[in-house]
Amino acid sequence: MSKKFNLHVNNSFEFNLESETAQALDLLKLNEANFHLIHKHQSFNVKLENANFQTKQYTISINSNVYTVNIASELDLFIKKMGFTTNSAKKEKRIKAPMPGIILQINVKEGAKIKEGETLLILEAMKMENAITSPIDGTVKTISVSNGDTVEKGKLLIELS
Repeated sequence: MSKKFNLHVNNSFEFNLESETAQALDLLKLNEANFHLIHKHQSFNVKLENANFQTKQYTISINSNVYTVNIASELDLFIKKMGFTTNSAKKEKRIKAPMPGIILQINVKEGAKIKEGETLLILEAMKMENAITSPIDGTVKTISVSNGDTVEKGKLLIELS
């Protein structure tokens, strides 16, 4: 059964994509972040620059052009239509690791005032750098990790107040 997705590119363009169509792409994975795509007899170099799994936002470059892609499933769209939010971390004050990885960089200090969407730290997972952003405006209460720490999925990283 094919799943349907809604894609917003650079907050300017909207596309609907079915999982069967995506799976039929002539796409070759070169490594964790680089791919080669052939579409309509044209060759494209695709690189996954950044992935934020909580917000379902991805930054990709295609032949050196950078695009920000937001992906919503049918369920995401239905929940939004009902007036709810699919991002349970939206009001969450405890930022946890979305996947296992290594802390590359911490961008904030305890006591710092932060804004929603501000990058708190960089988590490397599967050779990709993932920006972990703040889901709310607030203050950094505690930082539970240090640069170079290896973390498991679900580990508390930062607590906000």
